[in-house]
Amino acid sequence: MEAQKASAGVDPRSLLAEIARRYKSGEAAISFSGAEDVVLVDMAQRAGLELDVFSLDTGRLHPETYEFLERVRKHYGIVIELVMPEAEAVTELVRAKGLFSFLQDGHGECCGLRKVEPLRRKLGTLQAWITGQRKDQGVTRTDLPHEQEDRAFSTPAHRLVKFNPLADWTSVEVWNYIRERGVPYNPLHDRGFVSIGCEPCTRPVGPHQHERLGRWWWEDAAKKECGLHAQNAIKIVG
Repeated sequence: MEAQKASAGVDPRSLLAEIARRYKSGEAAISFSGAEDVVLVDMAQRAGLELDVFSLDTGRLHPETYEFLERVRKHYGIVIELVMPEAEAVTELVRAKGLFSFLQDGHGECCGLRKVEPLRRKLGTLQAWITGQRKDQGVTRTDLPHEQEDRAFSTPAHRLVKFNPLADWTSVEVWNYIRERGVPYNPLHDRGFVSIGCEPCTRPVGPHQHERLGRWWWEDAAKKECGLHAQNAIKIVG
């Protein structure tokens, strides 16, 4: 049975403090890219918690996203480790299939090279990682616990724990936190982008559309994961 803790009534600040107590410096890190993640960074910084921060640089992010990463780095005076794909693997894919093969073949192959493999390398150096996922972000995340064994990236020799402190939060709660505390955010959000990934695979959504409709919009809703959170598609029982 998968290791997890009950989701009800978990305060994200308390969970972050618990993570900082349970793990030594360098053993746990926040995976940072968007609005939810910067909320976690802000909470950790306000509490004086020593939690590393890393971000996946796929090489195809929006210019605004790179500027956002730099703004967060300066605002909090922190190091954000950029984790990048293997150049040779990306070069071979582009040489064989061009820059937009995901439109015909699905996004799995490109995301596998640009996101999953780099993340796997990084997670191999950690005991735990912390994400900004929420249950209401899509059909693949409705059973999201606050703490779980990461079955996608654990190995027999290396058990990895994954924490989702904002699992029960809504988008409204996230943005209330950001606005009330003057937290930096990606300016693309002001232009209708809600869920922001790579530039070719992200577009704005309408005011009454679900946020994940702006990601890989040419594919089925049940496939709107890039492989970083693949186990969410499996219902968790226990």
